Amino acid sequence: MSGAWVDGVTVAITVTAADGTITEMNPRSVETYAADGGAALIGRSVFDCHPEPARTITLGLYRDRQPNSYTIRKAGQKKVIHQLPWFVDGEFAGFVELSIPIPDELPHFDRD
Repeated sequence: MSGAWVDGVTVAITVTAADGTITEMNPRSVETYAADGGAALIGRSVFDCHPEPARTITLGLYRDRQPNSYTIRKAGQKKVIHQLPWFVDGEFAGFVELSIPIPDELPHFDRD
């Protein structure tokens, strides 16, 4: 994955193919997953990167092809994780995971 905005954004972006193979990682993703292999994860199965019960949940995402979002705290930093299916010509092509650092207290605005 390359490009000025992808390389410079402070969000970890990881892309997988429909079979779960990690195909792309931006620099922040490589940094985020450095302890797990960093860029060497490209070409590996995302399913092998998750212990249970996360592995079963991840398999379900690929089966159902639906978005998944949640928050985590890792190394003292709160993050929102968005796992979004992507499609090419209407065919499931894999997932894009966005790992976005957020403050502990996040304002919420209703715009209805």
